Amino acid sequence: MPKMTFVHPDGRRQEVEAPLGLSVLEIAHRNGVNLEGACEGSLACSTCHVIVDAEWFDKLDEPTEQEEDMLDLAFGLTHTSRLGCQIRMTPELDGLVVTLPAATRNMML
Repeated sequence: MPKMTFVHPDGRRQEVEAPLGLSVLEIAHRNGVNLEGACEGSLACSTCHVIVDAEWFDKLDEPTEQEEDMLDLAFGLTHTSRLGCQIRMTPELDGLVVTLPAATRNMML
């Protein structure tokens, strides 16, 4: 089973099983990781913003224009920021590491 690691804002690392085809957001929810996903993966918010470790960033598919628009609303945006709902696990992403930002901005409230 592929694995991935979430790095929490306090620096704690949590390695979890990452079934192929599931999104980082779905994997987080299955494992009790505090990644909000207010729009439930419909690309209507930025609350599942994650920071992808640089070594993994180029292995991801290019973000869509809609994802980029939502990322513009994310708190603590970096050059390796992505939305967790848009990253689907593939065999090439076995070992993926993402960091959870210190805060999120929920525009849906």
